[in-house]
Amino acid sequence: MKSKTTATVLCFFLGGIGVHRFYLGQSGLGFLYLIFSWTFVPAVIAVIDFIVLLLMSEETFNQKYNLTSIIMRAQTPSNNNVNTVAINMGTPANNSDSSVSEEIKKLYELKEKGIITQEEFDLKKKTIL
Repeated sequence: MKSKTTATVLCFFLGGIGVHRFYLGQSGLGFLYLIFSWTFVPAVIAVIDFIVLLLMSEETFNQKYNLTSIIMRAQTPSNNNVNTVAINMGTPANNSDSSVSEEIKKLYELKEKGIITQEEFDLKKKTIL
């Protein structure tokens, strides 16, 4: 689970080379920061990122960067709020054919954005089906 504090500190000290982006799982942006670090443009953007991270609530941070852990917590049988978490994530609680396909489509989009890995996608897809 990613820490907001760690991301903020990394952004402050190493944001100009994109270390905070790698930490947050956004390796594409991290490489862009690294490649263009000689222009100091990423350093300016990192200052903006730092302010955004600093002002972002813990809940918003978790929804944006820790979505994978929310999905994994929703799968644990000991969690009594599985349907609540699923509904909050925009996942239908019933298992009709259209909702299953929509849920898999949403998971695929998360995988394409780099929010979840291929293994996490496959695990969740097996759970859904």
